[in-house]
Amino acid sequence: MAEVTLTDQNFEQEVVKEESLPVLVDFWASWCGPCRALAPVIEELAKEFEGKVKVGKIEVDQNPVTAGKFNVMSIPTLVIFQKGQLVKQLVGSQPKQKIADELNQILK
Repeated sequence: MAEVTLTDQNFEQEVVKEESLPVLVDFWASWCGPCRALAPVIEELAKEFEGKVKVGKIEVDQNPVTAGKFNVMSIPTLVIFQKGQLVKQLVGSQPKQKIADELNQILK
């Protein structure tokens, strides 16, 4: 499953109301170099964790309500939700293994 494109309109349904899988949300912007560098890593993780973790991306400039709601001040910011609750927030570009480790921790 590819990443889900998240918006202010569908965030509640796709993330907050997701009961069966943890959700990794990538808050990003097209003008952000580190965000663009992280994009292929997020794609790889979406494939590797298919069926275990839902992966979504939300463009902060087009969706300021959701970014503000979760106090996203710097991008990229990765947020992991479980049963609608924020359980982990990683700010800045992260190595793939660090993100995978965090996801595996939640899946235990």
